[in-house]
Amino acid sequence: MSGIAYEVDVRSLDELSPRDLYAMLKMRLDVFVVEQKCAFPEMDGKDPEALHLRLLAGKELLASTRIIAPSGHDDPAYIGRVVVSPDHRGKRLGDKLMAESIAACERLFPDRPIALSAQSHLEKFYASFGFDTVSDEYLEDDIPHVDMLRPVPRASA
Repeated sequence: MSGIAYEVDVRSLDELSPRDLYAMLKMRLDVFVVEQKCAFPEMDGKDPEALHLRLLAGKELLASTRIIAPSGHDDPAYIGRVVVSPDHRGKRLGDKLMAESIAACERLFPDRPIALSAQSHLEKFYASFGFDTVSDEYLEDDIPHVDMLRPVPRASA
């Protein structure tokens, strides 16, 4: 694992400072729209109700995810907008980001599965965190994706 020191910060949109919100949205736009050449509505209306998990080194944003609470009694929590700053790739931050995001979901929404929509080329990455593919491949914003689900961990006997 990388020796990069980071802090984990989980906040609602209203709890982010304007500068922190700007940094997060800029990173998402730089990666999802510009780098991936995907013109789609990044601002999809889900951010105001979500929690935003960020990995920070001081004030510098290293990576972030969006966590959406389960909408119904049997629904999963949802991790989305998984992004690592291009300046910090290759430092295993994606692994740390997913581990922290899963831990946050398990703490905030115990006994709930966790769902995500994975770009198909990252299916093995997410599988390494216990996610199972639960759909056929489909196009989302012209990028192949699959739905994945991480079941609730079984209690030790």
